Amino acid sequence: MATFILILAIICIVLVVASLFAGIIGMARGGEFNDKWGNKLMRSRVFFQVLAVAFLLAYFALTT
Repeated sequence: MATFILILAIICIVLVVASLFAGIIGMARGGEFNDKWGNKLMRSRVFFQVLAVAFLLAYFALTT
C-alpha cells in the first residue's frame, strides 16, 4: 500500500512540474492562450501540490 501511495505522489509531482512549465510558457507567450488557460493551469498546479503533499504525508505515516 505504501508503494502505491508513493507512486501516486510521484505522479502528482510530475503533474505539478508539467502544469508549472505550461503556465510559465503560456505566460511568456501571452495572448489568447494565456488569457484562457493561465489561471486554470496555476489552479491545477496548486491542486496537484496539495495532493502530492497529502500522499507524501500518508506515505511517511505508513512507513514509520
